Amino acid sequence: MPFLSYLKFISLFLLAGCLCSCNKEPIKKVCLGGTCIMAEVADSGPKRQQGLMFRKSLSDNEGMLFIFDEEGQHAFWMQNMLISLDIIWINQEKIIVDIITNTPPCNDACNIMVPRSKAKYVLEVRSGFVQKHNIKIGQKAIF
Repeated sequence: MPFLSYLKFISLFLLAGCLCSCNKEPIKKVCLGGTCIMAEVADSGPKRQQGLMFRKSLSDNEGMLFIFDEEGQHAFWMQNMLISLDIIWINQEKIIVDIITNTPPCNDACNIMVPRSKAKYVLEVRSGFVQKHNIKIGQKAIF
């Protein structure tokens, strides 16, 4: 009988672990210029629309990777942001094609930031990341 109780306990433990992990956003390791971060993945319309809105902080090794279905000049703005970000546009070959640093948060009239070139991915990181790690247009991203 104790063996069956043990199996029951293990089964419940595994089920609880699965249920807890099912709600978490997918995370992808993204490396730029020898520096890697863990980025939440925004790969659907609702996730891309929510982005990092209302976040109070973002550590140096965190970010959000937006994945679009097709390359395009995907515009971003800082509506309802509480922190400043660096925004990095990456094409389908995973080459950085544009960067805007120190984007200020906004609530009302927000500037729309459009990249100079088409991109399939956009990486948002903490403001100052690009300068601190010497990230440049033309560098390869690895993810």
